[in-house]
Amino acid sequence: MFSNPSQIISQLDLQSSARVADIGAGSGAYALAAAKAVGEHGKVFAVEVQKELLSRIEKEARSKGIHNIETMWGDAESAGGTHLADGACNAVIIANVLFQASDKQALAREAARILEPRGRALVVDWSGSFGGAGPAPAAVVSKQKAQEIFESAGFVLERAVDAGANHYGIIFRKK
Repeated sequence: MFSNPSQIISQLDLQSSARVADIGAGSGAYALAAAKAVGEHGKVFAVEVQKELLSRIEKEARSKGIHNIETMWGDAESAGGTHLADGACNAVIIANVLFQASDKQALAREAARILEPRGRALVVDWSGSFGGAGPAPAAVVSKQKAQEIFESAGFVLERAVDAGANHYGIIFRKK
């Protein structure tokens, strides 16, 4: 694996009982790590546009005895597309999604909408193409560009986190 979701999530310092949205949950690696971090009184909303991946996340959570993940179909590139209420979450995870988003600004705005005031967004993405192991070179979103996108959506940079050799990680705080 190119990154270690549990190690990256630990740097977000999630509180037990936190409400977290994993936008573009994919296979669920970050959602599962977040579910462990927030404990049985916390909640993770695994939002994914590919419906077949939602059942995969549910199956994986059951097999690991994790019961605090709610899978949700949603398109985070449209306003209200996550189907979560305004301010519903303490934190948002957007991991390996930014390079795929056709409307990156809309994605950042939707993250801001569902976050409570001063809530945090963890953005993890590829720092390069790495000879085809990552996204196509033209699809790579630089750390600087990610910062510009999220700052223009109402976030401030909190800090960078270690996301491994092939990724960058940034934590933003909603203004």
